[in-house]
Amino acid sequence: MNKPELLAPAGSFASLQAAIRYGADAIYVGGSLLQLRAKSAAFSLEELAKAASYAHQYGKKLYVTVNALAKCDEIDLLKIYANDLHACGVDAAIVSDLGVLVTMHEACPALELHVSTQASCQNHAAALTYYRLGAKRIVLAREMTIEEIRKLSKQIPEDLELEAFVHGAMCMAVSGRCILSSALLGRSGNRGECAQPCRWQYHLVEETRPNHFLPIEQEGQTTAILSSRDLNCIELLDELQDAGVSSLKIEGRMKTEYYTAVTVNAYRHAIDHTAPTELLQHELETISHRPYTTGFYCGELPEDHANRGTYLQTYRFCGVILSVQDNTALIEQRNRFEVGDSLELVSPFALSEKITIDWIRNEEGNPVSVANKVRQKIWIPVSSSTQPGDFLRIAAKPEKKD
Repeated sequence: MNKPELLAPAGSFASLQAAIRYGADAIYVGGSLLQLRAKSAAFSLEELAKAASYAHQYGKKLYVTVNALAKCDEIDLLKIYANDLHACGVDAAIVSDLGVLVTMHEACPALELHVSTQASCQNHAAALTYYRLGAKRIVLAREMTIEEIRKLSKQIPEDLELEAFVHGAMCMAVSGRCILSSALLGRSGNRGECAQPCRWQYHLVEETRPNHFLPIEQEGQTTAILSSRDLNCIELLDELQDAGVSSLKIEGRMKTEYYTAVTVNAYRHAIDHTAPTELLQHELETISHRPYTTGFYCGELPEDHANRGTYLQTYRFCGVILSVQDNTALIEQRNRFEVGDSLELVSPFALSEKITIDWIRNEEGNPVSVANKVRQKIWIPVSSSTQPGDFLRIAAKPEKKD
C-alpha cells in the first residue's frame, strides 16, 4: 500500500515551516472566514498565497479550514472566498456546514473540498451523500472504531478519501460540537470562539451552603472533570491505514512550532518505520499534553477517560538553531538554561540526541553563565549533526521544596 498522507497543523508561518521540515505531506491552516480558531491563527489571503507557494516549493499541499457553522449573511461571502482560495493556490478547503459545501462547490468546482470531523460523518450513506455534493475527502467522526472505519471504507468509491485524527486535543462533546462556552461566556465554540471551560477546575457547592466550596478530586489530585485526555495513536497507524484511512491528521493549530516539529517528527518516523515505537512515545511525552488515550479507535472509552489534573510538562522548549559553524550554533533562546545543563536536540535526522552545554556566549562573543532572556541570541556548542531549523529542549527540573 502507498504510505498515508501525514497532515499537520499550523497557526503561524513558523509552524508551517516546521511541519514541512520535519516531514508533513500536507498542512492545514485557518483563513479569514469561518476558521474555528482564534484570530491570531488566521492567515490573510496574502499569507495564504505565500504559504501555498512555500508548501508547493517542497511538493507539499495546503488545506484551509472553513469549518465553522455559517450564518445567512455569510453565504454570498463564501462564493467569493472559494474563488479567492483557489486563486491563492490552496489545494483544498475543509468544511462542515452542508450549505457551505454546496455553495463553495458551485462557486468554484476546481477547489477540492474536504468534509470536517465537525460534520460527524460515521456511515457510508452520509459519506456518499457528501461525495455526490462535491466532497473529495471525509474527515471521519472521532467517535468511530477502527472496525467501523473498515466497514465504511468498503462501501464508498475508491476516489473518496478518508482522513482520521491520530494526535492532539480531544473534546468531550460529539465531534467537538459543544455549547458549554456559549452557555457560560457567550462565546461559541462552533464559531471559533471557544474559551475551553471544560478544562477549568470546578468545585461542588451544596444549595444551602453557598459559600462552602468542595473541591472535586480524584486520589488527592485536582481534576478537570469535563476535560478529555489527549489523543495519541502512534501505535495504531498501520491498523488505521489497513482500515482505509489515507490521511493521518495531527491536531494543534494553536500550538507552538516546537509542538508541530516534535509531533510531525514522531509520526513521520512511525509511518516510515525508521525508529522504534518506544523512542517515538518518548518524543511525544516531551510536549505539553493531557494524559494520552487512543480514543474510540479500540472500542468504548475507558472509565477514567477524563483528565485527572493539569497538563504534563516533562520538558521545556528552550531554543531554535539559527546557524551552525564548526560545531558551534547561534540559537534564539525560548526558556532558561545554564552552563552544565544537558539539552536534547529535536531534529529530523536525530532523535533525543543530547548536547552538554559546556559554555555559553552572548551574540557579541562574551561568555555568560546562563541564558535567561527570551529570544536573546546566544552561541553554544553543538554536535556535528545539528542543523539550522533544529529545536532544543531541556528536561524540567523537579521543584525545590522548602
